[in-house]
Formats: sequence, C-alpha cells, structure tokens
Amino acid sequence: MARENSPFSNYAYAILTANALRTPDKVALTYCGDQSFTYDELNRRVNKVAHGLLAAGVAPGTRVASLMNETLHVAEVYLAQMKIGSTVAALNPYWPADTLRQVVEHSECTAFVYDATVEELVNAIRPELPNVKLWLRVGGAAADTVDLDALAEAGADAEPPLGGFGNDLLALFYTSGTTGLPKAVMHTHFSSLASAQIWLDVDREQDSVMGTGAIIWGIGFPALVGPAFYAGMTLVLEQDWGPANFLTVVPREKVTHVSLIPSFFSALLGSDDHAGADLSSLKAIVLGGEPLLPGLRERIMKRLPGAAIYSYYGQTEAPYTCFGRQDDGSQEISSVGRARMSCAVRVTGPNGDRVVDEVGEINLSGPNVMAGYDRLPDKTADVLRDGWYVGGDVGRIDADGFLYVIGRREDAILKGGQWTQPVQVEEAAIDVEGVAEAGAVGVPAHPEGQDAVEQRILLAVVPRAGAALDPGAVKAALAARLPAHQVPDAIVVADGLPHTQDASGGPGKLLRRGIRDQYADRV
Repeated sequence: MARENSPFSNYAYAILTANALRTPDKVALTYCGDQSFTYDELNRRVNKVAHGLLAAGVAPGTRVASLMNETLHVAEVYLAQMKIGSTVAALNPYWPADTLRQVVEHSECTAFVYDATVEELVNAIRPELPNVKLWLRVGGAAADTVDLDALAEAGADAEPPLGGFGNDLLALFYTSGTTGLPKAVMHTHFSSLASAQIWLDVDREQDSVMGTGAIIWGIGFPALVGPAFYAGMTLVLEQDWGPANFLTVVPREKVTHVSLIPSFFSALLGSDDHAGADLSSLKAIVLGGEPLLPGLRERIMKRLPGAAIYSYYGQTEAPYTCFGRQDDGSQEISSVGRARMSCAVRVTGPNGDRVVDEVGEINLSGPNVMAGYDRLPDKTADVLRDGWYVGGDVGRIDADGFLYVIGRREDAILKGGQWTQPVQVEEAAIDVEGVAEAGAVGVPAHPEGQDAVEQRILLAVVPRAGAALDPGAVKAALAARLPAHQVPDAIVVADGLPHTQDASGGPGKLLRRGIRDQYADRV
C-alpha cells in the first residue's frame, strides 16, 4: 500500500480530519436533538473507534461486514474503518436474514461489526458464517463477541495510522437487489471523494445545516454524510426522517439543506399536517432517485418559496453524475441537468455511437464511477464499457448537454404498437385534482395468447388527504390529456403505493413491480 500518498486522499481524513484542523470548534453533528459534537470532538471519537478496531485485529484491507441501525454508530464506525483502510461492507439492516448471509459470504468478509438493534438478526445468521472469524459489537458486551465500545474507550484519540488511499478499495455499497442477490459495488477513496463534492455545486453559507435520517447506511453514507462533512456543514442526524419528524426537526435545528426523493414530498404535502410548521429555514432541496413531476415541483415551490430546488441523476455505481436547478428557469423542468464538473454524460444509439436529441442508452463517466462489481467480472464488463458506465436507463441529451431521463428499459410499456414510459402517465395523473401520488405499470394484454408483448396500462392513484377519487372520473380526465396509447386501461384507488423500505420513516423509491403484483388482476 502506497505510504507516500497524501492523507487527504484518505476519504475519512479528507472529509472529517481536515475540518477538525480547519474549524475544530464548529458543530459537526447533532444526534436526535440531544447530543452535539464539534469537528474536533467527532474526529477524536472516530479516532478512538479506529484504535479499537486495530486493537481487535482489524487490519488494512480486512473486509468488515457492517450492520448497524443507529445512525451515530454508522457514522463513527464507518469513518473509523475508512481511516484505517479496512473495507466497509455496508449492509442493509432491512434485508431478510438469508440475503444478509449470502451477501456476507459472497463478499468474503472475515470480520463483522454490528450494534445492539440487530442482535436477533445477527444471532440468526452467525452460525452459518464460519469464515467470519471476528465479531464486534457496538452498544455493550455480548458472549463470544468483542466489545468495541470498551476497546474504543481505552483507545487513544490521536490520529490512527491511515491504511487506505486514493484508488484503494474503500467500501462495498450494494445495489437494491430487486432482481437476484444485491451486487456489491466497489468504490474507492477517490470515487467516494468525487461524490462528496456535490455540495460544492449548491449555494451554501458558513452556517448551513444538512438534515438527514437513517438511510445513511450503504450508498446513503457517501451520498449524504460525506458531502455534508466535506463541505464543512453541520450534519443533523436523526433516526426518523419521515414527514412527521421532518416537521419537528427542520424548525428545531434550522435545517437549510436536504437531499430526498420526490416521493417524500408527495407524502409530506399529501396532507395538511405541514401547514403550521415553520419550514422557512430550508434554502436548498436536492431531489433525485426517481422522476420529479412538474405538478409536484409546483406544490413544493408553493409551500417552500424560499428554497432552491435542485435535481440530480446518478446510480449507486455512479452517484451524482448530473446536476441541475429546477426552479429558476435555467433549464427545462423535465431535464435532470448537465454533467457535473469533471464528469461526463452521453446517450448512445444501438450501434454505440453518441446521439443528440434521440432516445438511447445513458452513459456516465467521471471520477465518481465505481471500480466494478465485486467478484462479478462478467457483470462488470456488461456495464463498464470503454470508460463509461451504461446501467440500463434510457433518455436523450440535447445539444447543450442537458440530460432527459426517460426511465428503465424494462419499465417501458408497449400499447397500441407504441412505447410509453410510466412517468409520462404518472405526470398527467398527478395533475388531476385530488391525486397525491400515482404509479403506472404495464401488464400483458393477452397473457395466455400469442401476443404476449402487447400490454395494457394499470394506474394506481393515492388521494390527497380529505379527497375522494372516482376511477372513472380520473380516467376521463386522463383521456382528455393523453394520447390513446397512454390512457390507462384500469385505475385503482389505493390507500398507499408500495415503496422500498429505507428505515427513514418516510417512503422509499416507488416499487412499480409491487403495483403490478398487487393489482394486475384488475385489468
């Protein structure tokens, strides 16, 4: 390992220690409203954990399965591991036990660190992981397990020997796993530092405050925690970041910056609970992960007129590649923006050539792109092509470099011989009076016949609080707004739509497959 590397190419040193040297007395992190740490204090706490890990036998390059629910533990232990150069295998505490076991086994982890909140889950999989030789627990002692708290308490608060730099492997961040076992995305110190620079593209002040919740395990860490610290902001860290607690925490902590998915605001603004909350501190709202429909954007702007709205586009394999402003007229609202500084985006046709103003595959490139999928060379070769990441999304790019994301290839709906992306139907539906959220999917028109490709459109809608929706009336409204091949064949009024579980307390990404599974028989 290259010892001549600058400490500033170590991810944790660059985002945390640098601020402890520059602004030691500035508040770095508040936790659930009752704990607060300056950059110097947090850095010393992380150093003690790092010395504890070293004392336990965690070495540079050790693959450590990391399964924690409490956000303060995630922040401290991840940063400690990153300083000493062990590889963080960032596990999702909401995976089922068998998925966890298989992921840990496939990732060849030899150490496992967890907190008390997942004790039962760990006990269920531990006997089936003989290759894990070192078990560490945060939150007190347990039988046959190293007490990391005790080791950290006894450890020094001086900087530990840094064990990872630059192109060394930093972490394994896992894909959502909606099909098959989640893939382990390999990110390096350099690629994660490139993602950490996102807030440099957003207006901010010396006293800016970033708020976030429990989704910081996994890719949420370099997407949320890393950028906040890299920019020297105060990070308000909560366990619950759902709409109800959001309405409490934002006024209490004077949160200025948030990064969320649009579904969060569908839920937040779908009732009148927000009406009395003082959200005037919000200055920047960054939205991504799913389409931002114009109707929802207008609701956000009306409720939060003092906040700038930004959009981003990227994937776990290439976070935050594109960025744009949604509320100031600098771009069309259907665009996610242009490639960030040092990144690149293009759209390619069937022969792989770059095309402009034509629909094709989205290609991403830049220092933020993953090194590959761990132990999956064929899958890596499928998506990393001549320096570009090609992940299966389709879209178009205009002559000025603005990207328009249409969606996933597999989500496209074929009806009447024409292709439609679900977002086109959903965008029209959310503009119908009384609709809070909408999800569209294609289902086979003739599942038992020869023409199994032709589809019908199923639309599920959620009413705003206090509103009543009639499926026939919604369909009539959409028939007046959409071409025939985009008009839903069946409409279901639902209490809620299926979303991923992200532990934040709010909705995760929309699961269109769940809509199909639940309501396909209505078509």
